[in-house]
Amino acid sequence: MQIINLKKMASFFNSDGVRGQKFHRSEFAEIVRLEIQSGATLKLHKTPVDVVFYVLAGEGQIQIGDEIRPVRQDMAIESPQMIPHGWTNSGTEPLCLLVIKLPAPPQ
Repeated sequence: MQIINLKKMASFFNSDGVRGQKFHRSEFAEIVRLEIQSGATLKLHKTPVDVVFYVLAGEGQIQIGDEIRPVRQDMAIESPQMIPHGWTNSGTEPLCLLVIKLPAPPQ
């Protein structure tokens, strides 16, 4: 068994200033926790694998392709590979996401 305390885990920041913590990677999946601050945006980008997002906390909007939808805590969203997707935090609190990439993308 492995227990990971994310409060003690190192973070990274992408080019949009979004904080991330990559806490699992195998050939089958990559799992990352993202935190998008109020008013911030994670710009549209593509991934070479399918992605499932789970909203841990907060509220915002997701765009997948041309479709934009509001999301909030406890919603899960599927995003197919190679379709542009991005996020906007429209709430007053951080938007926290669990990002599950299936399978893990090439490094």
